[in-house]
Amino acid sequence: MANVPDVKENFDLKDNNTMGVRAKARYFASVTSADELRQLLLQREYKVIPKLMLGGGSNILFVNDFEGLVIHLNIKGREILEENNKEVLFKVGAGENWHETVKYAVDNGWGGIENLSLIPGSVGAAPIQNIGAYGVELEDVFESLEAVDLDTGISKTFDKSSCEFGYRDSVFKNEFKGKYIITQVTLRLQKDPEVNTTYGALSKHLEEKGISNPGIKDISETVISIRQSKLPDPAKIGNTGSFFKNPVISSETFEELQKEYPKIPNYPAGEEVKIPAAWLIDQCGWKGKQIGDAGVHKVHALVIVNYGNATGAEIIELAEKIRHSVFEKFGVKLIPEVNIV
Repeated sequence: MANVPDVKENFDLKDNNTMGVRAKARYFASVTSADELRQLLLQREYKVIPKLMLGGGSNILFVNDFEGLVIHLNIKGREILEENNKEVLFKVGAGENWHETVKYAVDNGWGGIENLSLIPGSVGAAPIQNIGAYGVELEDVFESLEAVDLDTGISKTFDKSSCEFGYRDSVFKNEFKGKYIITQVTLRLQKDPEVNTTYGALSKHLEEKGISNPGIKDISETVISIRQSKLPDPAKIGNTGSFFKNPVISSETFEELQKEYPKIPNYPAGEEVKIPAAWLIDQCGWKGKQIGDAGVHKVHALVIVNYGNATGAEIIELAEKIRHSVFEKFGVKLIPEVNIV
């Protein structure tokens, strides 16, 4: 039987969130296995208080102290469950770094997640958000996940349909929010993959580099190069990457907008249309603006940054001003991608 993890009180979370805001957890514990997690959840003093799962802290904004138990998921490990000459079923601990996992797959010649290179955060957070970039989403390669019920400590397996994936969305952001902690994620990756170069910026960069027949390593390296040129490094300046989702609107609404803004960029989203939130924010004059220590990044308007000691409340106040101005100008509602606590 696993030991109960050490629980710290009044724990400073500044170094556990990439936005770098100060907040305290009443209790904080790091778990390295599902058994350790169960032992922690069985402790009487923690059963009735709120709980929050924390991975790499790259998609969370603390506006207040957390008056409960923050559980840092540090479950590691990679395992091949099944393998043939076409594909590999690859199980990964939820505490593994996402980008390092992508690198591991690429180095082994397994395709499917190379477009998701350099996305910050942990493997366990990936399905919650249904992370996506450059024409690929996690659900494209997702097989299943294991999660522990916070109330009972019992493990449950979720297949793809059970996760109810949507655009930057899943059942774990809705019906099961705060009810499960993901401990393992299984991906189905391809050994002879067809690479996805449908995203405009990606195909353009490949063309500029003179790569006409890219492999998964080419894709990964190009995505890394694009992201590094546009997005600030959280180790150098506090941020959570994309702060807002790209809004998806009806074709009719888009046609009306296009009459007034003929150059509005857009991407098909089924029968609807996706608009880049960064463009909307930039058109409202927010790129590079700073209010106190909170600001909008000078290169990518979709990224809100902490220039020093901004509080979560100050960052939210800035985000609300951005949302208001975009709605006033375009009639489009921006929805935060970041998890606000």
